[in-house]
Amino acid sequence: MVRPQRPRALFICGSLNQTTQMHQIAAALPEADAAFAPYYGDRHVTWLRQAGLLENTIGGDKLRGRALRYLEHHGLKVDLDGRRGGYDLVLTCSDLVVPRNVRGRPLVLVQEGVTDPDGWLACLLRCFPGVLPRWAAGTALTGLSGLYDRFCVASAGYRDHFVKRGAPPERVVVTGMPNFDDCRQLLQNDFPYSGYVLVCSSDLRETLRRDDRRAFLQRAVEIAGSRELFIKLHPNERVDRARREVERWAPRARLFVDGPTDQMIANCSELITQYSSVVFVALALNKPVHSYYPLEQLRRLLPDQHGRAAQNIAHECRKLLGLRRLGGASAIPRSSPPSRPRVQVATYERV
Repeated sequence: MVRPQRPRALFICGSLNQTTQMHQIAAALPEADAAFAPYYGDRHVTWLRQAGLLENTIGGDKLRGRALRYLEHHGLKVDLDGRRGGYDLVLTCSDLVVPRNVRGRPLVLVQEGVTDPDGWLACLLRCFPGVLPRWAAGTALTGLSGLYDRFCVASAGYRDHFVKRGAPPERVVVTGMPNFDDCRQLLQNDFPYSGYVLVCSSDLRETLRRDDRRAFLQRAVEIAGSRELFIKLHPNERVDRARREVERWAPRARLFVDGPTDQMIANCSELITQYSSVVFVALALNKPVHSYYPLEQLRRLLPDQHGRAAQNIAHECRKLLGLRRLGGASAIPRSSPPSRPRVQVATYERV
């Protein structure tokens, strides 16, 4: 008797957060023969990476290397740039770039975290799609490619958010996000400090956005008052510059370049952020929060806390794989998103 061949699935990773999410989903889908690839694109994306022009993105060598080291450390099968081909299912952490060698396959997009606010470039590309690649506007245009069969999002609030921006509503499903679906378990940790005010900064300058770091740090010092102030840098930040700024404008603060960010949030008394997904951990744990995003909006978008996100996404994958075995390439016919979706202009609270 011939044993049926296992379906082959490619998991396209990105940052460490995105890579660990893909690992969790693959573990919840053991019937698939899983392979993993650091984030990649077509020839022009490869050229930009080789020219050093993508180093502050998940397509650059730095974050690709970090993802690759994680995959190799955990003994996961790696298929660089999806070169082996022939996959029955593809999962990706971002649809800002969708390589041609995975198009036409059942494709699942998985939300990673909070998306960038709309800037002038995002508004331009909404009105005139195709003038520049979507990734030029950061993550603000996530979900607008029209190239996926399922978009797995964190909450009903996020589903409304993406649909209003132009994502096809019939393909957006609420599953939760694997790294943000059970924040209470973070309260049991071995981080040795507690009761401090924590700053989690963002890589705004590294991604070509404005950051008044002096005002940000001075405001953090004011909020902390007599309490201890811990500063955790974003993994993509320039450490030498950030260290000089902390020494100048927050000299009493303790700086962390590395460390268990989620555990640090679980043990803090108050969190100060800029544009960062870690704000959801603090909100889920009922911590006082300061953010550049409006807090009312963040509470509406808060990821579902049920601890089943990876399993829910795996369930959506099984449905797509079942349809493929029955001869259907996609559960829902794909079409391009509206060319001129409604533009939303966000407002922000500064710390």
